[in-house]
Amino acid sequence: MVETDSFLLMFFYGTLKRGQSNHDRFCRGAVHIEAATTLGRLYELPFGFPGLHVNRDHVQAIGTRDYLADAGKQREAPAPLALAPGWDIVYGELFIFEDPERRLVALDALEGYAPGEDGLYRRVLIPVQQSRSEMILAWAYELTRPAGTHLPSGRWPA
Repeated sequence: MVETDSFLLMFFYGTLKRGQSNHDRFCRGAVHIEAATTLGRLYELPFGFPGLHVNRDHVQAIGTRDYLADAGKQREAPAPLALAPGWDIVYGELFIFEDPERRLVALDALEGYAPGEDGLYRRVLIPVQQSRSEMILAWAYELTRPAGTHLPSGRWPA
């Protein structure tokens, strides 16, 4: 686990993953990238990209404009996740960045997220299972209102 507030942990499940349309523009300079999972429901939106919905009980925090404080919240211990009826394993990638302030400004703008305002997504801190089995907290963009075609495989593209 990263032991400093100067790092940002993000869970991406769509266009920011390696090989997808927004990866090169927004994820250049990542310190580390690895496969990861979380629990939720993944949807294919009619716009050609996905959206994630997570169990409210799994949300540890909602993103603010205090980006360094948000990065610090990642150090808290996540609650264990147990697969529950109606929720799927969602597959994505865990990214570690060195520049939380600059990175979150750009990512929030891409996702149309502004704390306290209505939008398609909100930034939430959720438990994520790393490929090496360690559970950590990472930020992800969640749909504010689930919509689209449910992808029970938990993978995008479907």
